Amino acid sequence: MKRKYWLVPLLILALVLAVILVYVGYVFLSYSRIPDNVRLPVEGDAEAVARTGVVYTAVSYNVGFGAYTPDFTFFMDGGTQSWAASRESVVRCIDGAAQTAKSFSPDLVLFQEVDTDSTRSYHVDQAAQLRGAFPGWDSVAAVNYHSAFLMYPLTQPHGASNSCLLTESAFDITSSLRRSLPISTGFAKLLDLDRCYSISRIPVENGRELVVVNVHLSAYGTDAAQGDAQLTMLMEDLRAEYEKGNYVVCGGDFNHDFTRVSREQLNPGTEAIFSWCQPFPDEVIPAGIRKCGDYAEGLVASTRNTDIPYGPDSFTVVLDGFLTSDNVTVSYVQNMDTGFEYSDHNPVVLRFSLEE
Repeated sequence: MKRKYWLVPLLILALVLAVILVYVGYVFLSYSRIPDNVRLPVEGDAEAVARTGVVYTAVSYNVGFGAYTPDFTFFMDGGTQSWAASRESVVRCIDGAAQTAKSFSPDLVLFQEVDTDSTRSYHVDQAAQLRGAFPGWDSVAAVNYHSAFLMYPLTQPHGASNSCLLTESAFDITSSLRRSLPISTGFAKLLDLDRCYSISRIPVENGRELVVVNVHLSAYGTDAAQGDAQLTMLMEDLRAEYEKGNYVVCGGDFNHDFTRVSREQLNPGTEAIFSWCQPFPDEVIPAGIRKCGDYAEGLVASTRNTDIPYGPDSFTVVLDGFLTSDNVTVSYVQNMDTGFEYSDHNPVVLRFSLEE
C-alpha cells in the first residue's frame, strides 16, 4: 500500500487553520465594553477643599505604560518593540515620571496610559506605584484600555493589556464618574477598547465644585469623524458643568494637534500625516470653555512619534494640554521639555486660580 505522505502537510495546514479560527473566536468572544456612567471608587483620605483666589498647579502626564525610554520604538508606530525593555526599566520609568510630576509641586496630577496588569509592562501595577508617590492624596482610576491576548507581532506578542487613567488629588474628591467614549464599530474596535474620560468632583469653599476631567482620546484605528464625535461628547459635559456654575479643568492626551499648527512648526517641511495628530477642531469648543495654549516659555512638543529612537530627526507634535472654563484664571501653562526620558510624552503644567 502506497503511503500517503501528502496528507501530512494537509493535516498541518488544517491544524494551523483550526488554531487561527479558535484564536479569532477567542478575541471576538472576549470583546466587551464597560458601560457608560459608571461610578468610580475614590481611594485616599484627603480632606482639603479648594478655595477661590489661590493659585494651584495641575500636571497632565501620559506615562506611556512605562515602556518609552528615549531609545524605545513601538511596533504600531513603525518601530520594532512591543514590550518594555525589562521590568526594571518599567519601574524606573514610572518612578521617574512620578518624581518629575512631583517636582512641579502639584495639587492635581492627571496621568494617562497607566498599566495595572499588562504583558507589555511585565504586569507591574503602575497605578499602585504612582499612588505610593502621593501619600495622603485622593486617587481615582478609570479603566481606559483592556484587551484580550494579542498574538501580534509573532516575534514578541503584545499580549493582554489593562490600562487606566489615574487622577491624583491633594483635595477631597467627593465622587467620580467614568464616561465611555464612542469608538470604532469595525474591526478596529479590537484595538481601541474602553476609551473613556473620568469626571472627578472637588468641593470649593463657596459651595460650587471644581470638576476635574482626565481624558485620553483614541489614537489607533480612528478617523476624523470618530475623533470629532469623542470631542463633541466631552465638550457637552464640560459645557454642562460650566452652566451649573462649576469650575472646570480638563487635561490629558487629546490625540489631535492641540495647537493646530505644531505639526508644521515643530517639523518644518514635513510631509508626514498621522490620524492621531489632525488639527484640533476648535469649532467644537463651546462658549465658556477655552483651550490653554498661551505657552509661557514657547512651543515645546508634548509627544514624539516612536518609529525611531528619539533624536533630531524625530517627528514631534503637541497632543497634550488643558481646557478650562472661563471662571478659571490661568496664570501659566507650559509643555515641559524632559527629553522624553521616561515616556514618549512630556508633562504639561498648568497654574490656575478659581474666580469668586
